[in-house]
Amino acid sequence: MAVPLSPALRLHGYYRSSTTYRVRIALNLKRLDHELVPVNLLAREQRGDAFRARNPFAGVPALEVDGVFHAQSMAILEWLDERFPERPLLPAGIEERFAARELAMAIATELHAPLNLPVLEYLKLDLGHAQAEVDIWYWHWLEKTLAGVEARLAQRGAGDFLFDAPGYFECVLLPQVYNARRFAFDLSSYPRITRIEAACLRDPAFFAAHPDRQG
Repeated sequence: MAVPLSPALRLHGYYRSSTTYRVRIALNLKRLDHELVPVNLLAREQRGDAFRARNPFAGVPALEVDGVFHAQSMAILEWLDERFPERPLLPAGIEERFAARELAMAIATELHAPLNLPVLEYLKLDLGHAQAEVDIWYWHWLEKTLAGVEARLAQRGAGDFLFDAPGYFECVLLPQVYNARRFAFDLSSYPRITRIEAACLRDPAFFAAHPDRQG
């Protein structure tokens, strides 16, 4: 029987996009060879006809798999675990899988949605808010959701990671903490989150995925 060839993976994204950052981490954790294809969000490349033809959501990331485009970062993380079950991002137990998803989805839905680039640009460019007002908006949503994440981590007695090793949750957490630091958000009240951040940044998969280390 012929052994199926591994698909060619190309990650189309922006180096500082938190959703692209999530998928870079996941690909590294799963040790999957992939090519990074830059998409310049500031130049609006994602809104051009060529990109929209491949990803009608006109956003990043888009994971190209043998010429087929997959969009939406959380769906991509799940797809990667199903397609490449080795080195799983999600734990085996149903309750543990729920715990990882609960925390990751809180960040992806409650934080990323109001804090992504199109929303911030709308607040500043279309509605005319000053940068200081945009920062207050950013901090408000960070505090609301990260407080719940921190409390849940405390309830679970999390240490360096949610479980024994970094996975699905950490893929989503680290980019949001990176963004929080970019916006000068005070993380001193979140010791479990920052402990996980520090542990992840010592891991080569996270180190290589960091925005500051993208070509």
